Amino acid sequence: MSDLTQRQTEILDFIRSQLRDTGFPPTREDIARQFGFSSKTGAQDHLMAIARKGFIELVPGNARGIRLLKEDEVLLSHQFELPLIGSIAAGTPITAETNVDTWLRIDPELFHPRADFLHRVAGHSMKEANILDGDIVGIHAQDDADNGQIVAAVMPHAKTGEDEITLKRYFRRGKKITLKPENSAPAYKPLEIDLAPLEGDSQEQTPFRIAGVYAGLIRPRG
Repeated sequence: MSDLTQRQTEILDFIRSQLRDTGFPPTREDIARQFGFSSKTGAQDHLMAIARKGFIELVPGNARGIRLLKEDEVLLSHQFELPLIGSIAAGTPITAETNVDTWLRIDPELFHPRADFLHRVAGHSMKEANILDGDIVGIHAQDDADNGQIVAAVMPHAKTGEDEITLKRYFRRGKKITLKPENSAPAYKPLEIDLAPLEGDSQEQTPFRIAGVYAGLIRPRG
C-alpha cells in the first residue's frame, strides 16, 4: 500500500471495516467524525485522493457512494447495497441520510442504466407501463431526461406540502413540462408545469425536480 499516505491507508481500512461490519460504506460525515476532521470537506478531499490512486470509486450524489476497486471478493460482495428512498427532506440531496428508509442488498448492475437508489411505488398511476403498486424501482440519478423517458420527479405533496417522489413519463417543450401518468382511467391526469414564470427575478422555487430516470424494477413476491 505504498501508493497511499498513512492517513489515506487508515481511511481505506475504515471503509473496509464498515463494509465488513455493516454491509455498506461509511458516509463522509462518518469519516470526518472517525478521524476528527472539522468538516465533511476534509473527508472528501482524502477520498478524492484515494480515488485518484485507483483504490476506490466515488459515486456523485450518493451519501455512501464509495466503491472499493482493489479488494477480495468477500468484501466486494458487501458493496451491493442500494438505499431505499421514501419522503424527501426539503433542500436535501436525494440520497441524504435523512431520506433513506433502509438499505437493500441488491446489485446495482441488475438495472439499466445502473441504479443509484431505489423507490417503492405507491399507487396505480403507472400500471399501463407495468409499474405496479408495491414494486421496487431502480432509479439512475440525473437531473435531466429525454422526452418520453419515465422519471422520478420530486414534488410537494398536494396535502402535506412535503416533498415526495412520483414516477411519471416526462415531456418538455420550451418552458412547458408535462408529467404524464400511464393509466387511462379518468382519475389520472397529466401534470402541467410552466417554468416561464419562475425565471428572471422570481423568488419562487421550481415546483418539481428530476431525481433520476427509471432503470427497471423488482416485484416482491406475495
